[in-house]
Amino acid sequence: MASIYIDEDVGKDDVSQTGTEESPYKTLQFAYLQRPSEAQYLTRKSLNAEDESAKEWKPAAKAALKKAVNYFDVQKKKAAKEQELVVRRKKEEEERAKALEAAKAIVIKEDPSLPVAVRIGLDEVGDHVKLRKLDDPESKGTRVRVFGRVHRERKQKDVMFVTLRDGYGFMQVVISGQLAKTYDAVTLTRETSMEILGEMREVPAGARAPLNRELHADFFKIPKHWKAPGGDDAITNRVQADAEQAMLLDQRHLTLRGEVASGVMIVRDAVEYAFNQAYKELRFRKVSPPALVQTQVEGGATLFKFDYYGDDAYLTQSSQLYLETCIPSMGHVYCIEKSFRAEKSLTRRHLSEFTHIEAELDFITFDDLLSHLEHIMCRVLELVMEDPVVADKIRSMNPEFKLPERPFMRMKYSDAIDWLVEHDIPNEEGKPHAFGDDIAEAAERRMTDIINKPIFLTHFPAEIKSFYMSKDREDPRVTESVDCLMPGVGEIVGGSMRMDDYEELMAAYKREGIEPEAYYWYTDQRKYGSSPHGGYGLGLERFLAWLCKQHTVRDCCLYPRYMHRCKP
Repeated sequence: MASIYIDEDVGKDDVSQTGTEESPYKTLQFAYLQRPSEAQYLTRKSLNAEDESAKEWKPAAKAALKKAVNYFDVQKKKAAKEQELVVRRKKEEEERAKALEAAKAIVIKEDPSLPVAVRIGLDEVGDHVKLRKLDDPESKGTRVRVFGRVHRERKQKDVMFVTLRDGYGFMQVVISGQLAKTYDAVTLTRETSMEILGEMREVPAGARAPLNRELHADFFKIPKHWKAPGGDDAITNRVQADAEQAMLLDQRHLTLRGEVASGVMIVRDAVEYAFNQAYKELRFRKVSPPALVQTQVEGGATLFKFDYYGDDAYLTQSSQLYLETCIPSMGHVYCIEKSFRAEKSLTRRHLSEFTHIEAELDFITFDDLLSHLEHIMCRVLELVMEDPVVADKIRSMNPEFKLPERPFMRMKYSDAIDWLVEHDIPNEEGKPHAFGDDIAEAAERRMTDIINKPIFLTHFPAEIKSFYMSKDREDPRVTESVDCLMPGVGEIVGGSMRMDDYEELMAAYKREGIEPEAYYWYTDQRKYGSSPHGGYGLGLERFLAWLCKQHTVRDCCLYPRYMHRCKP
């Protein structure tokens, strides 16, 4: 047995050290791990110490040696457990490999003696889909054929419970017997597509399943190209709920398969359809204005410019001006089209491309416009909530949602300025708000969230509004304009009465530095039978963010486009 040397100053805790006087270790614990139960362990503190006795090799203290022995025992047990785990894992892998080989040998075939399967959707119900009653052994359920993707799966002994999804609903499938031992079953992964045949049955008492039914499979198919990957490339690794938004947007094609993302898109479909229904009830006619234009609506700073066969052209900021040209011959009109704003903004309520629901109404007053806005939004919400599937999705995302009470609160811009001052909410410069300020998003949202009800904010100063908005005859400083503000999201609608006087519009062009020649087709509306008219634009994504309680409008469109984001 040897003497082991430990030098706290020049020693090294490295496996290349030998523990001799010429190659000492640095600590006793490491030395004992490398060379346990040797004759003696000699230590010294420093060759450079002034005290000569500190340079001498001395036996390690008993207490220090005891600690080293205990540490060695702990590490030995830990290593033994790790080795045991390695052996166990290896055994499990071998057993799994054998099971997979055995599973590959299992071949299943559809039983030709069973009734012909009826194809149904996962949410399909009716007399043609009968369930086997658990309390009636003589009853028989309909044999059906379904298609879907694996939303989730779990195993319980020799039985698999698979939840399928097809975009319309969910269905619980029970796979047992030889079917559960096949290679496709034991390697089943989330998002794999399946064709399953089996009998529809009641769910046992105390159990839960979509529509209180489950499909007991007697046969299934998974063609090779229907399989989704597992392991590192599994969808649960590619897309995680707590991942950064940029990563989720890069993987948007997969994120859309999640319950929340797909739920918002399903609600979006219902909302857009409801707007069409509500407008038809009011006898509005739908038109499709151009997206490629050579005039501006909301100011040149937010125009997307491009070359149009050698001429300058832009992506439309709004279809409003074109809608106005339709009302003399078509009456009230609306459109649901894309608008584009080149705003260098990364706030959670701005997009470079968004869906714009716009309408123009003929022969109306400003009060008529406000009443219409209130009606159209409330009617759309009523229609949407009449669909139980869509209503359930809204409540799952926004449990506190209630249909807004009418009438909406009316607040003039000047009163809002006073309110902000009274509540110590400053403007963007940190100063008290004053008449003429363009109320910033943060202040507007704070006010709306505190009041906590829909607000029609009206009569904005002419200087901060668009050139085409008509002025209030009783107070020419302000326009007959309105923003509809909703708690949690702020402005979702902007509208106004439009100038219907030719001379007033020409003066507005001059004030804004706009060349009227390019707008001849718009100006002519004031020459050939003008009329009092007004309209508005509603941002569908903002409406959805409020309805579905989403933090950002980016989650309310299929593939969001905003500054620096134009993929995938």
